[in-house]
Amino acid sequence: MNKKVTPILLGFLFLSQLVTFGQSADSIAVVSKEWKATPIQKGITWKQGHFDKLFESQQEINFVEINLKKYRKKMKLAADPKELKKTSQFASEVDALVAINGGFFDMKNGGASDYVKVDHQVVNRKKKKTDRVNAVLLISKKAIKIQADSAINYEQSKVPNILLSGPLLIQRGLDATLADNAFNKNRHPRSAIAITGKKKLILLVVDGRNKLAAGMNLSELTQTLRWLGAKQAMNLDGGGSSTLYIKGATENSIVNYPCDNKQFDHEGQRSVANIIYLKE
Repeated sequence: MNKKVTPILLGFLFLSQLVTFGQSADSIAVVSKEWKATPIQKGITWKQGHFDKLFESQQEINFVEINLKKYRKKMKLAADPKELKKTSQFASEVDALVAINGGFFDMKNGGASDYVKVDHQVVNRKKKKTDRVNAVLLISKKAIKIQADSAINYEQSKVPNILLSGPLLIQRGLDATLADNAFNKNRHPRSAIAITGKKKLILLVVDGRNKLAAGMNLSELTQTLRWLGAKQAMNLDGGGSSTLYIKGATENSIVNYPCDNKQFDHEGQRSVANIIYLKE
């Protein structure tokens, strides 16, 4: 009788531990998720998934995986020094196939709050130092990198396309240290960019501020990206700015649920200062 009971007891204890350590259950939920996968082109896939219980909450996630071996040279930045535009407007103007909102911006005066360079031309310079801005995206024809801003003199760099934002989430496969503040710890809609170990670029948006989508704190966002294979990752502007664009995928090409109109639809875009995009 003991021989029969022992395996059952061990199985029960394992399941109890899985529930107790929510991270394990959450990682399994993400890794084993049957994402709704829609091919955009060969080497470009849009994935969407709704979770009824991820981090003890409902979550709505959309992301695009892009094969960098095939499309690296088509990854670009678009920015305006003063005017704020919706992500879909930016994307339409530059003939983007896929786009995501970029860095933080000056809501009063327009333009980015932090350093942005597009095609060798400086669009905006950093206005003031903040804890959240400590990562840099570098895009050239030879490579795309995400790294700590302290690792490079970006203002002197010859890399043609540079976006300063943050916080840095993952570096060389390890979680970056996050400051203990409300911006990092509270749940919000989030946007992020990551590079996987399989040389894929991920553009990801987590929706929030809705009963169907709680949003994530930056620790939860980091874990989600790591479970998706990210080796380098940085946070982008979130909240009402979080927008993922795929040309022709919906009536207005927005596939997530931007929250600025307080409706769970595709219409609530916020105007932003810049985008990261894949040229069609």
